Amino acid sequence: MPIATLILAAGQGTRMKSDLPKVLHRLAGAPLLQHVMQTGAAIGARRSVLVVGHGAQAVADTARDIDPEITIVEQAEQKGTGHAVEQSRAALAEFEGDVIVLYGDTPLIRPETLSAMQEARSRHDIVVLGFEAANPGRYGRVIVDGTGALEAIVEAKDATPEELQVRLCNSGVICAPAALLFELVAEIGNDNASGEYYLTDIIALARARGLSSGVVICDEAETMGINSRAELAAAEAAFQARARAELLESGVTMTAPETVFLAHDTVIGRDVVIGPNVFFGPEVTVETGAEIRAFCHLEGCHISQGAIIGPFARLRPGAEIGNDAHVGNFVEIKNAILGEGAKANHLSYIGDADVGDAANIGAGTITCNYDGVMKHRTKIGKRAFVGSNTALVAPVSVGDEAVTGSGSVITRDVPDGALALERSQQVTREGLARKHMARLRAIKAKKLKTEN
Repeated sequence: MPIATLILAAGQGTRMKSDLPKVLHRLAGAPLLQHVMQTGAAIGARRSVLVVGHGAQAVADTARDIDPEITIVEQAEQKGTGHAVEQSRAALAEFEGDVIVLYGDTPLIRPETLSAMQEARSRHDIVVLGFEAANPGRYGRVIVDGTGALEAIVEAKDATPEELQVRLCNSGVICAPAALLFELVAEIGNDNASGEYYLTDIIALARARGLSSGVVICDEAETMGINSRAELAAAEAAFQARARAELLESGVTMTAPETVFLAHDTVIGRDVVIGPNVFFGPEVTVETGAEIRAFCHLEGCHISQGAIIGPFARLRPGAEIGNDAHVGNFVEIKNAILGEGAKANHLSYIGDADVGDAANIGAGTITCNYDGVMKHRTKIGKRAFVGSNTALVAPVSVGDEAVTGSGSVITRDVPDGALALERSQQVTREGLARKHMARLRAIKAKKLKTEN
């Protein structure tokens, strides 16, 4: 059965106390909305419709950056979830398949859960997603009859004392055939405590027609909605716990998993070892057998097999680290390729550069890539040896097996196999250091005497 996702993202999110629309706040390096859209894509949705309201333009622009094919509709007035779904009627008028209604502020629902809802649709006309709540509180209650058939979903503010005792709660996620969904939405009224049109009322309307409704139950953590900064932090913790557990299960070693932070798209191969306090920003891939030592910060980079990174290393976007390469403590690499077996072990900045296989970058090396207006590239050949405290003023190249002397400022290309030295002549004055220091101490003593 073809599937479409209908994502409701019109709410203001006043409890976030932010000028940024709620669904654009970030979780694991990506907007909440992106997580929801990617879940829809993972189940093979043929169509995706987004209902926007508060911050409509910013939300729509972000959605189109993620999926240029998404359809945007606007809910100018927020009159409830049923009213929000009604806004998408025209956008889905020709769609012949099931629609799953999702929420832009509920980012943790798994693709597997939505697939289970699709499967349950073979047995029911409508399927809702429920969860057993530890503290049901304000959640709508899922009411079933003695046979387990779904009768209705009752909002907490409209529930009777008996209904409030029910622990099976509504996530708001619903799967139904498009035609049936919009037929039932047209019948929803707003005779309730909030004066809103509740999408959940379609369950009772369907039952009145003799239609079947079913419930798929998921873990409560999946249904976590984000309405405040505290809930955003809780969702981040839930995401990280789940992502870490998945990595451990897949064959990754983490010596202190609770201190490792992952992005929504982090990819790590088996037999990778990750030390404590490592941060992964978006777009990081680590291949099999690499090691990421403690206190590294990685984003937008690719680390190949057998490479060793850190401790205290920073890899920025465009960093490509070759097989068995080493990036050591306090080394920063940006938009640069480090070839197979190459080493930059200490206190260096390698930006906008190509470093050849088995090259060695000495401590304190800098590629001077920015002239104040434009960036320029440095090329370092295979098996080259760059001496400590070398400044490579780009654009410049150091050839294969070439050497630069420590403390050199290299402004011209160095041919293959050549030695380049750029230093002023050392001058030594016997005894001058003692005289100079004695003079400074005398000045200091005189100053202290005057002050006292």
